[in-house]
Amino acid sequence: MSDNKLNVPRKHKLIEYANGPSLEEINGTVAVPKGKGFWRTLFAYSGPGALVAVGYMDPGNWSTSITGGQNFQYLLMSVILMSSLIAMLLQYMAAKLGIVSQMDLAQAIRARTSKALGIVLWILTELAIMATDIAEVIGAAIALYLLFHIPLVISVFITVFDVLLLLLLTKIGFRKIEAIVVCLILVILLVFVYQVALSNPNWGSVFTGLIPNGETFSSSPSIGGQTPLSGALGIIGATVMPHNLYLHSAISQTREIDHNDEESVAQTVKFSALDSNIQLTAAFFVNALLLIMGVAVFKTGAVKDPSFFGLFKALSDTSMLSNGVLISVAKSGVLSVLFAVALLASGQNSTITGTLTGQVIMEGFVHMRMPLWLRRLVTRLISVIPVLICVMLTSGKSAIAEHTALNDLMNNSQVFLAFALPFSMLPLLMMTDSSAEMGKRFKNSLWVKVLGWISVIGLTYLNLIGLPGQIEGIFGDNATKSQLSAADNIAYILIVAVLALLVWTVFDLRRSNKKYTEQDLLIQKRAEEANHE
Repeated sequence: MSDNKLNVPRKHKLIEYANGPSLEEINGTVAVPKGKGFWRTLFAYSGPGALVAVGYMDPGNWSTSITGGQNFQYLLMSVILMSSLIAMLLQYMAAKLGIVSQMDLAQAIRARTSKALGIVLWILTELAIMATDIAEVIGAAIALYLLFHIPLVISVFITVFDVLLLLLLTKIGFRKIEAIVVCLILVILLVFVYQVALSNPNWGSVFTGLIPNGETFSSSPSIGGQTPLSGALGIIGATVMPHNLYLHSAISQTREIDHNDEESVAQTVKFSALDSNIQLTAAFFVNALLLIMGVAVFKTGAVKDPSFFGLFKALSDTSMLSNGVLISVAKSGVLSVLFAVALLASGQNSTITGTLTGQVIMEGFVHMRMPLWLRRLVTRLISVIPVLICVMLTSGKSAIAEHTALNDLMNNSQVFLAFALPFSMLPLLMMTDSSAEMGKRFKNSLWVKVLGWISVIGLTYLNLIGLPGQIEGIFGDNATKSQLSAADNIAYILIVAVLALLVWTVFDLRRSNKKYTEQDLLIQKRAEEANHE
């Protein structure tokens, strides 16, 4: 074969077989300094945590936090704090899995489970990503409508063309993508800091709310159809999402690592954890500020429409605001415009991370790769369909009916996340608990293991007990007894299906772990025998 033939670039097909490193195009492409100071080293590792943090402050979080503040004052601040701490623990384990095993979570699950289970889990995860994408479509479309008065149907179609933004970003390098995401996060954070600062909240009550008490998960009182329990479940469901675990286990591998040097691996784990915790702290503040907005920016009970339309209008309606400073600023329209800008920034951030996650799970579970733009186009078009149907069905009705329908669609799309979350958390915990997977040095310490199991069991339990109420919500506020009964029956069937599938997953993972442990012991025994000889 001639040299010319060797140098001809290979033509890529639209859909190809893929069984290489996670996100191969960017894997190990970001150089890190050696022997430099702490801050310079941290800066080099900073970035992946920002992409992960985006999922904890996407449009799906907004109405749950603000409505929780409106209904229960600062009671649910502790739920936001607990969710954030659990998120830090789970994301630490996800990053560690990717760095140490050199596999993302999808690859690791597929390698350690049967083919049939791998396909089932892939479908579940794809549906969860699409459910998240629905919230992003709604958020971005509404932001375009509010800022530029573009009709909703056209705004929904415009969200499809964010694939062009993605094409541009793929040309500029992963480090610059990280920087853009950080800038958008800062926009969101600064908008809410400004609005909350103007409202002058009761900071003593804010800090008191960070401590959970017996009322936090109570099933009474019911305010506006919401109880503290349902409000807490809404915040938890909108905060801890399965796709973030897959994403972090992949993008944690973008830094150069010498896997033959255990200290190099340990440094990457350490600084990746610091990066993740710093960025998730920013996400905590965004969600806390959203809840504080619900309490301090608006008069108690003033927001009857928790949709993005209602919140935008409330920020320019002086009769709904809580103090004179806010009222004077609201008259200029600045508060409502800033809210819409933050909403648009949130949607665009989620576009980047959602597409990368889609590629991770497709390559990991079914070894299939397609270009990022095509992946984005397919998932976005599928996600657009229910939004368009919702808009068209309500086009002849009042604006309030249209707004309520879109808000309900966004909230109901999150039901699937509760269903899919255990199937990412449980394998992650089991694999990072295993010395066969992680080695003795990097497997979970006792306290991480204990806290991990408490978190996984607790989140799974809360998601499952909240499932009947979430499915009942699909039938609306005026559901009949037969509809409520049907919703409960559907929920109970789903709960049984989740538990059965979890048992199958645990069985496959335990069998795989036993197999690899036995192989490691056999290799060690042979090495010892060779040394004796």
